[in-house]
Amino acid sequence: MEIAFAHLDERTAKFVLSGATPAFANVLRRAMISEVPTLAIEDVRIYDNTSVLFDEILAHRLGLIPLKTDLSCYGPREGCGCGGAGCPVCTATYTLSVEGPRTVYSSDLIPQDPNAAPAEENIPIVELGEDQKVVLEAQAVIGTGKEHAKWQPTVACGYKNYPAIRIDENCDGCGMCIDECPRGVLAADSGSVKVVEGRLESCSLCRLCERACLASGIGNEPAIHIDTEEGRFIFVVESDGSMPVSEIIERALQYVQKRSDDLVEVVNEITGEVAE
Repeated sequence: MEIAFAHLDERTAKFVLSGATPAFANVLRRAMISEVPTLAIEDVRIYDNTSVLFDEILAHRLGLIPLKTDLSCYGPREGCGCGGAGCPVCTATYTLSVEGPRTVYSSDLIPQDPNAAPAEENIPIVELGEDQKVVLEAQAVIGTGKEHAKWQPTVACGYKNYPAIRIDENCDGCGMCIDECPRGVLAADSGSVKVVEGRLESCSLCRLCERACLASGIGNEPAIHIDTEEGRFIFVVESDGSMPVSEIIERALQYVQKRSDDLVEVVNEITGEVAE
């Protein structure tokens, strides 16, 4: 199995996974979405709220704000030494006190720990009118996306099969497939058609080019064939800012490996074999 990155920065990543099954590709996708723990606001104590939003809606909006997460500093409440009461090891505390007229933004959420600040400063929470105000205290805890979407570390995470395009010798270069391609993957080439260099991975596998080729009347079979490479997948992952996208990928892979090791141990216990 091999992972080759085409693009990687703090927020986004594009890579090709080779030598894997569709089942493993989907397991990796699901792990990145729902098994990587992050911070999210869980408890809100509202002291004053004269805005147009009900307390419950205000708390819900706060919970959806991505928070920077350092998993070396925070752990889940379950198993924490505080017994779930909430301490600096398992809980991040925030305060918010704003009076209108103005819009309340995520930057108005003041963290006790600066390293657990909101990932984005300009997320609007509520618009306050004259003499309206919001005063509250919030606590964020570690959780995973399988519990609630507010703990998902990704805003986009998906994959597709790696495209394979084959052009037969009987292609007459009519150009109808080029006109139909929505991604600009194809181009004319000396009385035939070719794949534009560097554009193969942009193919969406829509097969509009095949239909256009058939419509040209060249024969009963299209001169261009769209298929996929077995065992190769193109992944696109975007972080919500709670942690670098590289950490999301790494922790998802660690989760898959741990679950696999746990399964091997259970199977060995059942069969009575000793794990190597």
